Amino acid sequence: MELYNLKPAEGSVKSEKRIGRGEGSGHGGTSTRGHKGAKSRSGYSKKKGFEGGQMPLQRRLPKFGFNNNNRKEYKAINIEVLQTLAESTGVSVIDPTVLLNSGLVGKNDFVKILGNGALTTKLEVKAHAFSKTAQAAIEAVSGTAVKL
Repeated sequence: MELYNLKPAEGSVKSEKRIGRGEGSGHGGTSTRGHKGAKSRSGYSKKKGFEGGQMPLQRRLPKFGFNNNNRKEYKAINIEVLQTLAESTGVSVIDPTVLLNSGLVGKNDFVKILGNGALTTKLEVKAHAFSKTAQAAIEAVSGTAVKL
């Protein structure tokens, strides 16, 4: 078996339906579009979600839920990440600019420190929010947790 003698299984590949190529093809004339009407014309497209005049789904179903415009989304950073960051860069003060420079957060992100992992280095951590376990872990190694 070589690449030049490979071919698909018998009956697995159908030839393309060539539309609008003369009456002898069986698909000439109206080119399978039927007679007259908007759907037979070029450029026809129905509106997205149109159901033939029936009330469409997006209008039948009511609005659902509640969106709070004042919600703040926080980027979660665990204290184990802070530990590895402190070990690799040698910084003792970690704030959003240090996290931004290391590529962990974006420039408009709010930072929340979470308590997953172990912290052994004394750090001054500045963030927008702290979980109780993270704050306790930072203070356990005589570090400080400062809210911005």
